[in-house]
Amino acid sequence: MKRSKIIAIKIGSNVLTQSDSNPDLSRMENLVYQVKTLQDLGKKVILISSGAVAFGRQILKPKKKLNAVLKKQLWASIGQIELIHEYQRLFGKQGLHCAQILVTKEDFRDRKHFLNMKNCLEGLLEEGVIPIINENDTIAITELMFTDNDELASLVAAMINADTLILLSNVDGIYDGDPSNPDSKLILKVNSESRISKDLISPTKSSFGRGGMMSKYTMAKKAANLGTQVVIANGTKDNILPNILEGKAVFTWFEPKITKQGAKKWLAHGESYYKATVVINSGAKKSLHSDVIRSLLPVGVVKIEGDFVRGDILKICDEEDNALGLGRAEYGSSLAKERIGHQKQKALIHYNYLYLFEDE
Repeated sequence: MKRSKIIAIKIGSNVLTQSDSNPDLSRMENLVYQVKTLQDLGKKVILISSGAVAFGRQILKPKKKLNAVLKKQLWASIGQIELIHEYQRLFGKQGLHCAQILVTKEDFRDRKHFLNMKNCLEGLLEEGVIPIINENDTIAITELMFTDNDELASLVAAMINADTLILLSNVDGIYDGDPSNPDSKLILKVNSESRISKDLISPTKSSFGRGGMMSKYTMAKKAANLGTQVVIANGTKDNILPNILEGKAVFTWFEPKITKQGAKKWLAHGESYYKATVVINSGAKKSLHSDVIRSLLPVGVVKIEGDFVRGDILKICDEEDNALGLGRAEYGSSLAKERIGHQKQKALIHYNYLYLFEDE
């Protein structure tokens, strides 16, 4: 943990709010001080912060009944200003600058756009600026929404090749039962061989956020499988961030597997962003899963469902509709459909941009 150079920290809504639902400015200030402590140790830190809706909720009391989506948009648009202003004030007290970046799922669908955002974040980190990322709740509705900020945090960690992703909640980590039950025990370590029943994980969600512990577990497992160690810890505890690095805190640790290439990390999160589906035959399926790294050739394609252009993410399925993986299209759907089943054609998906799902 001490050797981590780049740390992504997700701060949940339940960490930034008090029991009376008002923003906890004292805790915010303490967390900002902790981030400064990490930076003083030579760490590059990026924040994925919830809280905009909670801040906005304290300011705007709608005059009439509104639907849930519009109400959230209004709270987010007002609250995001308050949230980032507070961060700016608190980081300024520590002699640091911060930057605001608002994103939607659409920003992660295109590889070029993804790399542009990655370069911006890396530039900010090199300058000692703390990037603060949040979902653009004002325009992100339905299909443009992330599952929650845990998903966003996992994407950001993959984007900047973070060594460590810390998910701060209001509990110490993943328990083998309801955290409120004194008989439940904290699970200290999760690795690729761990088999934790999803029935044991508490479904409780924050009153301000969309996520819950199940989401944290799922995203943490995915990030760890891509080579980033993940910590789920209690952000309401004093000095939690330095204590995590020093090994003085209790938390659930997700052991990382071998780091994958940047392109593979980008594709790994594309299950929500793919533009079309490519169905392949049993021969192509066997070839992709062989010990020799291979590209997906048109000769192994049975059919293509949907339209796409070069650079779009494609979902790969077998003829039984089992999802096998994701890949980046080397050319558009019109040409790809012409080449279905043909030999000696350029690969539809090059192996450098092919990510196969692993068995859970």
